Amino acid sequence: MLRVLKEIFIAIPIGMFTVLKQMFHKPVTLNYPFVKEPMMPRYRGLHFLERYDSDGSERCVCCGLCAASCPADAIYMEPAETERGERYAKIYEINELRCIFCGFCEEACPEEAIFLGREYEFAADHRDKFIYTKDDLLVKWPRTKPSEVKFLRPLRRVDWQQEQHPH
Repeated sequence: MLRVLKEIFIAIPIGMFTVLKQMFHKPVTLNYPFVKEPMMPRYRGLHFLERYDSDGSERCVCCGLCAASCPADAIYMEPAETERGERYAKIYEINELRCIFCGFCEEACPEEAIFLGREYEFAADHRDKFIYTKDDLLVKWPRTKPSEVKFLRPLRRVDWQQEQHPH
C-alpha cells in the first residue's frame, strides 16, 4: 500500500515534471527528408565523374589508375578512342557495395576526373542497382550550377598548350 502511494505522489509528478521540462527544449530530430543535416566537411559520399567546362567532354581518359589504387577492386573500366585519337572510358562502373569510400581513386586520378561527393541517399532495393555506370556518375551537361571542385588544371591539355603557345 505504501509502495502504491509512493508511486502516485512521488514518481508520477517527477515523470510529469520531466515531460514538461522537455516540451520547452529545442527538438533533437530533423524533419527528414525535407530538412537534411549538413555533412562534415571531410565526408565522402557517392562518386561522380567531372567534365571540362569548355566543351562538356569527359575528363576521364581511362588510364586505370583509379581502378589500380582501389583496395576493394570496386572499379571496372574499358578504354576506347575517339576519331581524333583521344582516349575515353567506353565502360566505367563502380560497385558501391564493394567501395569502402577511402578516396584513393580520387587521389590517384591525374586528370581530376573522379571525385567523392556529398550524396548519401543512394539506397536501392536490389544489389544490381548499386553498380553505377558512367551515365549515372557523369555530371549532367550543361551544368545547372558551377562545379564545387577547385581544379588544379581547369583546361584540357590541348587547350592549355594552345593557350601557352598560340600559333
